[in-house]
Amino acid sequence: MTIRIAQPADLDAIEALERDIFPDDAWPRDKLDDDLRSPYARFVVTEDDGLVVGYAIGHHLPGNDVADIHNIAVCDSHRGRGLGSALFDDLVAWSTSRGASAIMLEVRADNEPAQALYRSRGFDVIATRPNYYQPAGVDAFVMRWEVPA
Repeated sequence: MTIRIAQPADLDAIEALERDIFPDDAWPRDKLDDDLRSPYARFVVTEDDGLVVGYAIGHHLPGNDVADIHNIAVCDSHRGRGLGSALFDDLVAWSTSRGASAIMLEVRADNEPAQALYRSRGFDVIATRPNYYQPAGVDAFVMRWEVPA
């Protein structure tokens, strides 16, 4: 497995994964494309035998002390292999290397594996956003991590 910067040629595979993993609230292709081209985003993919099996997107604006993790996704057949953790750790390293002193994210209240990963890395729930994920009406937990001094 490798992690590398996403390329425009990956967009079809990323969009297919997005729709498969998040069928009710998948990000539209134009949003994924915007993130792919943004100078303020880190958009990485992980591959297995040349096939994209996961991706992650983070944002950090220059001069801002807080970075955001927007999306981490791994296809069902490759879960449980540490790929989500590796993608997550890549975004954290990128964010802190750019000067972020904190990282925030939202996670579905019903996504216990993701919450466990984030908690294991020191993230804490700081708020709940009721009915955030639509159309299912699932709450989001807002989580934050402070870079150790």
